[in-house]
Amino acid sequence: MKRIREYGIIIGNLAPGPLNKITDVEGVLVGHATKNTRDHKTGVTVIMPCQDNPFLRKLVAAAYVHNGFGKSQGLIQVEELGTLETPIALTNTLNIGKVHDALVDLMLERCRKEGAEITSINPVVGECNDSVLNKICDRVVGLEEVRAALEDATSDFEEGAAGAGCGTVCYGLKGGIGSSSRRFQIGEETYTLGAMVQSNFGSTENLMVGGLAVGKEIARLTEPTALDRGSVMTIIATDLPVSDRQLKRILKRAGVGLSRTGSYMGHGSGDIMIGFTTANRIPEQAEKELLSVRILKESALETAFMAAAEATEEAVLNSLAMAKTTTGHKGNVVHSLTDLWLSKERI
Repeated sequence: MKRIREYGIIIGNLAPGPLNKITDVEGVLVGHATKNTRDHKTGVTVIMPCQDNPFLRKLVAAAYVHNGFGKSQGLIQVEELGTLETPIALTNTLNIGKVHDALVDLMLERCRKEGAEITSINPVVGECNDSVLNKICDRVVGLEEVRAALEDATSDFEEGAAGAGCGTVCYGLKGGIGSSSRRFQIGEETYTLGAMVQSNFGSTENLMVGGLAVGKEIARLTEPTALDRGSVMTIIATDLPVSDRQLKRILKRAGVGLSRTGSYMGHGSGDIMIGFTTANRIPEQAEKELLSVRILKESALETAFMAAAEATEEAVLNSLAMAKTTTGHKGNVVHSLTDLWLSKERI
């Protein structure tokens, strides 16, 4: 499979990082565990925000719920305290609790090994409903799969129908995991912002690819979805020195990227953005009451806004381009963008 740029479709004006993935932000890794059988098309994807222990040195974080038809866990504390203290996990709707429980077990295990005693922890878990292709009620993702995803974590991770994206459907086509990044200068320093999506949203006729209204053409070739519903989880990582409030401003611009692909964030869609920065780490046991941090002035966020929009748009398109036509539970077939449009040499 080819990513969207390999078809000559260039999104935006800012340059991507070396891998053009969220892992271009130094220290960030992504891993999958995939359940891909006749009845089960599902899994878990983990985003490791750092390679040391995030509980002992928390990351500045934020969340933004654009439309709240979703079952995510951990966002209330992220909103209140502005920090992230575990990896972020993505899975299917009915496995949220089991994945949350697994993250608790695995973080307790890690902290014990490092000599840290913890009595409270806030795992962050997001979800999309993959029941079109997955026999979701079997709830086949748990501790074993989360552990495997963490062990699988790497910088050059798989996109498309992998991990939490194995059974998702986007614009009536096979969706999945997609990612992109942008590098840019603010003052004399170079920064990176990366986006990763679990795409499971959108009405077919509204699909836009690189500014081209291709949805109506595709709708004539397949069974279109009429409503913008399903969900999309968007994870933003950066190394910008920003506060949690500034990071939330950046997260909101991910919605611009979703809209550029044709989403209007419909009633039945859970459009949730979660973000963190690897700058300004917050120690769990600080020696002093006052902490020193660096943050950008507000007007300097302008380029970061653009980067979030561009990276999110390209991440969605990569999730579509990298996914294959799939037959799942009950014989349901979901076609790929590659089969129906990208391979037709229409660009």
